[in-house]
Amino acid sequence: MIHLHHISKTYRSASVETHALSELNLMVGEGEFISVMGPSGCGKTTLLNIIGLLDNFDGGLYVFDDRDIGKLSEKELVRLRKANIGFVFQNFNLLEELTVFENIELPLVYLGMRTAHRHERVEQILDQISLGHRREHFPHQLSGGQQQKVAIGRAIVAQPRIILADEPTGNLDSAQGNEIMETLSHLNEQGTTIVMVTHSMNDAAYSNRIIKLMDGQIVSEKKLMHA
Repeated sequence: MIHLHHISKTYRSASVETHALSELNLMVGEGEFISVMGPSGCGKTTLLNIIGLLDNFDGGLYVFDDRDIGKLSEKELVRLRKANIGFVFQNFNLLEELTVFENIELPLVYLGMRTAHRHERVEQILDQISLGHRREHFPHQLSGGQQQKVAIGRAIVAQPRIILADEPTGNLDSAQGNEIMETLSHLNEQGTTIVMVTHSMNDAAYSNRIIKLMDGQIVSEKKLMHA
């Protein structure tokens, strides 16, 4: 599904050159749940942004479903991202002026889906994340765990094949965090591919494979067996 071959990424300022990724190789199969771990500044978020087509790479080859990403136009990249990838962030990134229902609905508005179909789909998601009773609430009226559930609902409403999650439990207590990880695990069991950046071994234990980064390179991989 995803093949990264010798991917490099360097950030440059007037006086500093930072090598975020260096000749990185990674394959992600359909239906996998992968955790990416490592110290701050090792390239985890850069890797996630490149996989998510949010950031360019300087060298190497990125193949997504047999398509060479480096040869696609910006318009083609946007179309590919909208059709295949959902994002979950540590800080939720909900729009405060929109209700729970409207936040989840937003990606479908961008896709131009008809109103009746949008509303039917949002109702399905609200039921899936058990927040139907909060549909008219605004983000500031929710707990952190509930806000992250809304963010997950927004990420999956367009039925993406991949969820990219950047520290999804980073701002939550352990109980809320475990609930979010159970939600992601359930999505993976239904066939959604998940690539998650985390510092938490507890969260990483939900995945099928743990990848550790150091200085922009993969230094170890561990497959996990679940009962």
